[in-house]
Amino acid sequence: MSRIAYVNGRYVPHKQAAVHIEDRGYQFADGVYEVCAVWNGHIIDEGPHLDRLERSLRELRIGMPMSRQALSLVMREVIHRNAVDTGIIYVQMTRGVAPRDHPFPAIPETQVVMTSRRIRPQPAKFGEDGVKALTLPDIRWERCDIKSVSLLPNVLAKQAAREAGAYEAWLVDDDGLVTEGSSTNAWIVTRDAKLVTRSASHAILNGITRLAVIELARGEGLQLEERPFSVAEAKGAREAFITSTTSFVLPVTQIDDQVIANGKPGSLTLKLRQRYMAHMGDQTRAEAAESA
Repeated sequence: MSRIAYVNGRYVPHKQAAVHIEDRGYQFADGVYEVCAVWNGHIIDEGPHLDRLERSLRELRIGMPMSRQALSLVMREVIHRNAVDTGIIYVQMTRGVAPRDHPFPAIPETQVVMTSRRIRPQPAKFGEDGVKALTLPDIRWERCDIKSVSLLPNVLAKQAAREAGAYEAWLVDDDGLVTEGSSTNAWIVTRDAKLVTRSASHAILNGITRLAVIELARGEGLQLEERPFSVAEAKGAREAFITSTTSFVLPVTQIDDQVIANGKPGSLTLKLRQRYMAHMGDQTRAEAAESA
């Protein structure tokens, strides 16, 4: 079946979907976005994703174009029209169309685009063997907590990782401390079994999967520290992993040329991966029960 996109109130064939050449998202990256996982036809962690979307809009002083309830309905319609059972729903909002000028337009009209698509399951070997991360300098702006469409440094980092045979790039600040991945949050497990991830601040995007894993870890009684960690500490850690909407919880078994511990996914990482998959299943069953 042909894919369908939502563009400013209309459902259109994906190949015909377009925005104006003077859309400020295209001209200035003046916009924000969210990506939600779709699992068994249901949106995972929808509430927290929409909370973060509204926060990003407020930080950039972009108006919410519709009620949250209406937005949720449109998201579900886009998923339905694309027959997505397991995949993603992408939502982008920009400050609108106006003659190219740096200041905000006098009467901005928020533009909305949504797409949804299926994604292939991760190769089983990623969970069984882990993946490699490459460390690179963090050259992004100082408001990484806003989920802006301005992603050029992230794109360059991800491309460098791919060219080096790595799954992800871990970005490192001027003090030698890991901020996060190019599209993921970074975690380690210390030798004394403490779970460590950088605290939420302007330096990182407060990942929705990150927040879910924090709650799951607390529910398991794990020791958790939200603090920066150095590249050296990460390379000497007992375990390392990443989290994101599309990577879920994924073991990292090599950082640059350093194998982590014995080179195999660690027990805490695998436990949290299993718990997160169960968390997604719990949400889909709960939503299915509500709609029954």
